[in-house]
Amino acid sequence: MAEFEHTVIVTGASRGIGHATSIHFMRRGWRIITCSRDDVPAECGRDPRWTCHIPTDLADPESVRRMIERANEELGDDALHALVNNAGMSPKTPYKERLGVLNGDIGAWREVFDINFFAPLELGRGFASALRKGRGAIVNITSIAGHKIHPFAGSAYSSSKAALSALTREMANEFASLGVRVNAVCPGEIETDMIQPEYEMLIPRIPLERMGTTEDVAKAIFYLATDESSYVTGTEIWVTGGQHMF
Repeated sequence: MAEFEHTVIVTGASRGIGHATSIHFMRRGWRIITCSRDDVPAECGRDPRWTCHIPTDLADPESVRRMIERANEELGDDALHALVNNAGMSPKTPYKERLGVLNGDIGAWREVFDINFFAPLELGRGFASALRKGRGAIVNITSIAGHKIHPFAGSAYSSSKAALSALTREMANEFASLGVRVNAVCPGEIETDMIQPEYEMLIPRIPLERMGTTEDVAKAIFYLATDESSYVTGTEIWVTGGQHMF
């Protein structure tokens, strides 16, 4: 599709950070290919720049394989300029608790790691050739919870995001030989569906005295995906309003 100068793939695009990121890229003229368990809002599908949405369960290796195959078919001979590994999950136990070290089914831990850690690894491999062609960038979405104890995130989620931070550095080192940069955006308290009322107590810990917006995160992702950051790789940008300093 020669009318598009740049193409991005965004995971978890039906809501929250992923949806805001897709809209941010789309408004800047990028061709958008997305995936999520859910459909995207109908009004987004009507925009000719949002060319393809692939329903995908990133916890299912076969579904991931089909998504990679379908997206590469959509790309054809075109280059890929950015892959945004945004999809993530932080489930609760039947008792409404986040998965901890001492509670919750270990199988649920594995599902968290499948989505938050293994999916970015598999997608990076699956789109390596197209990214090389575009001398593109991978942006992983980590979390402040991957760097310090968080009162509400849960151990499974926090551990998976810490692992994704380490994977980002390793990917940056290996993908450099392909001319592909790999970085991460590390959000703090962002107003999404994952935020519950109890998160309000965290605002006094944020120097900017507010929760972040999904657009705040999308802007940082866009920077890392473009030539504005052409000499930046292996880096994690904190989008926390300063919360990470304490």
